[in-house]
Amino acid sequence: MHTMWKGSISFGLVNIPIKLYSATENKDIKMRYLHEKCHTPIKYEKTCPHCEKALESDEIVRGYEYEDGKFVIIERDEIEALAQEKNKSVEIVDFVELDDIDPVYFNRSYFIGPNENGSKPYTLLKKAMEASGRIGIAKITIRSKEHLAAVRVYKNGLMMETMYFPDEVRELDHVPDLPEEMDLSKKELTMAQQLIEQLTTEFDPSQYKDERREAIMALIQSKISGDDIKVVKEKPKKNVVDLMDALQASLEPADTGSKAKSEQKKKKVSVKKKKEKEAN
Repeated sequence: MHTMWKGSISFGLVNIPIKLYSATENKDIKMRYLHEKCHTPIKYEKTCPHCEKALESDEIVRGYEYEDGKFVIIERDEIEALAQEKNKSVEIVDFVELDDIDPVYFNRSYFIGPNENGSKPYTLLKKAMEASGRIGIAKITIRSKEHLAAVRVYKNGLMMETMYFPDEVRELDHVPDLPEEMDLSKKELTMAQQLIEQLTTEFDPSQYKDERREAIMALIQSKISGDDIKVVKEKPKKNVVDLMDALQASLEPADTGSKAKSEQKKKKVSVKKKKEKEAN
């Protein structure tokens, strides 16, 4: 696994040498734009419309537009100098309950591994956080950008989630046409709750797949091998307009598979309770 950042975690006067590894990967299928006539990949050049010429990378600088058409030039070393002291530190400033953080704040996940001579303090922090049941709120600079971050125990190690700052999270009130409080019948609410209960299960991430990506890859493979392309027809959807009809139709088991799912759910719950009883 590729190391993408080296530094240390600090809390109080304790300093732990660490490495960060990206915990997730983007599996979007990347396609290139080609010239339809000859299938040559298209080039995108950086050009100056004023000078009417293509530019090299060393001719390009960064600027902030403070008024329409007016820029102040910011040099890379000026930005790096501002964050130089914090560049290599994950500074834990607070410990909080994980349940106190709304998931909207979480951005990207990283595995934290100990660096040289960091195993003992790394284990100490992990054990102490496990015992307290809390997570650390920290600040870290990655690629010249300061992030808020959450450091938490994950399985037999530590993980860090970069977070949005409060002013980066938009207000829900800005969403247009949010419904006001509405009168719902007791029957509608009961049926909706029954539907939620019917669809409730233990979270198993292996059960969820990116079906669209798999379909695109199958299409690509069929084109490479020269096989006939089979287009799967979309299942017809029931045109249900009335809310009660929609709830009723959703609650009706479409096939015997729903009963099997229900039995499987009961079995899982029974096994879980048995394990908890044996553990106690």
